[in-house]
Amino acid sequence: MNATPRMTNLFLQLGLDASEQAIADFIETHQLPADVSIANAPFWTPGQRQFLAEQIRGDAAWAMVVDQLNESLHEDAVRARTAT
Repeated sequence: MNATPRMTNLFLQLGLDASEQAIADFIETHQLPADVSIANAPFWTPGQRQFLAEQIRGDAAWAMVVDQLNESLHEDAVRARTAT
């Protein structure tokens, strides 16, 4: 896929609903503990997991967007850690 790396296109690449509301809902309902990396999250299919891991490892064009999603999926964990 030669789409411009942005969050909506990442969701499309992962085969997920890429509407703004769907992305917001996904992030809200798939928060991860601080010690779980995005590529090891239990909710990905093997293909999605492989894609994410390859993008992170290869520092590919998608790496920045994957990192943004990673940060979003860890918002609750970061908030909890900094609230103490």
